[in-house]
Amino acid sequence: MTKIPSKIGNKTVRGNRIIRKGLPKKSGGIGLHTTGITRRTFKTNMQRKKIRFADGTVKRIWVRAKDLKAGLYDNPDKATLLKAVAKRNG
Repeated sequence: MTKIPSKIGNKTVRGNRIIRKGLPKKSGGIGLHTTGITRRTFKTNMQRKKIRFADGTVKRIWVRAKDLKAGLYDNPDKATLLKAVAKRNG
């Protein structure tokens, strides 16, 4: 089962971890110098939760922690859930 809900479409994003050394100019130094750059991934905070829909079905799906905190899954109506996700995606 995929961790990317088809309606939301959030994916893992690639980025860099930049290591710097030195004293910042505002602290009296000559500035920070980059000593290393490492590739890394920023993953969406996904959690597996049981969601009850209005028709009585219960599904265990991967949901974003951000959506749980926003209360997107508190309403068990499936149509309302899909509308809210579609609205957020524009």
